[in-house]
Amino acid sequence: MHLVDASVWVAIADPTDRYHEAARRLVGEVERPLAALDLTLYEVANALGVKKGQPEEGRVLLRLIARRCREGVLPVNPDLIESAMDLAAEHGLTAYDAAYVAAARRHDWTLVSADIVDLVSKGLAVAPDAADYP
Repeated sequence: MHLVDASVWVAIADPTDRYHEAARRLVGEVERPLAALDLTLYEVANALGVKKGQPEEGRVLLRLIARRCREGVLPVNPDLIESAMDLAAEHGLTAYDAAYVAAARRHDWTLVSADIVDLVSKGLAVAPDAADYP
């Protein structure tokens, strides 16, 4: 199972993003189950709807996340946040990024992220083009 963070979903909406094609491929492999955090929905809405001023593209992605992940949209809970705080301190991450790492570790999933500096370079995630496809 791949836990896909918001950066990968946002890359799908941006044809100029270096991971655009890899992100589309990953999400397009319907045989492979994907997961997301409920936090992902907020991050995508903020990135596309607010920061980039593309609310319709944001809505489309939110529906795609819900459809593609189905019951794999995990709620963030106090236990996960406690783990995330520890990981954030250990690796110099935001609580948001650390929540993805904590969830991936808790479920023994592969975290996929386009955040090279904070996650991939530290060995906490794989880039979309490095995710194994069926």
